[in-house]
Amino acid sequence: MRRFDGKRLLVATHNAGKLDEMRALLAPYEVEVVGAAEMGLSEPVETEDNFAGNARIKAKAAVEATGLPALADDSGISVDGLDGAPGVYTADWAETGNGRDFGMAMERTWRELEERNAPFPRTAQFRCTLVLAWPDGHEEIFEGILPGQIIWPPQGAQGHGYDPIFQPDGHEMTLGVMSPDQKNAVSHRSIAVAKMLDGCFA
Repeated sequence: MRRFDGKRLLVATHNAGKLDEMRALLAPYEVEVVGAAEMGLSEPVETEDNFAGNARIKAKAAVEATGLPALADDSGISVDGLDGAPGVYTADWAETGNGRDFGMAMERTWRELEERNAPFPRTAQFRCTLVLAWPDGHEEIFEGILPGQIIWPPQGAQGHGYDPIFQPDGHEMTLGVMSPDQKNAVSHRSIAVAKMLDGCFA
């Protein structure tokens, strides 16, 4: 596994919440983290049907555009009672003509579970795949999985996305109730990042 010895890392996301999480998780390693929006990058079209493939598209596009090593993630929620949906289409479920509405996406998730009479607990997993790509074409891939269940009604206004309806295993609160520090200690992204830090930064 290749060690990261650069001083600047491009995180290929336009999601401010994800960028803040990555900055917090990478803070101890004295690496300057810049986001795709700060670099004026457009979002590439994600054409793969799996998290690793879409993360690779974003990482490679960022490397090619800037010449910097880039870290990209593709993440989402897979609901067992919906045969793994929305999965790689997690953000798509929130798309409207005027941006993303995750309240609408959460309502759809619960409505479809109700329509299927899905049994309780309504288990699900938050999944995150990271691709760390270098300008010479080398890449490392890391996966984080956080198991839990879908609850209703939504709880909490912390976090982002589907956090208010996802209660991780072993916890009595949703990710939407947890403080950023609490979430970063358990999240699917932090699990994947911990693997990356251990493999490439430690």
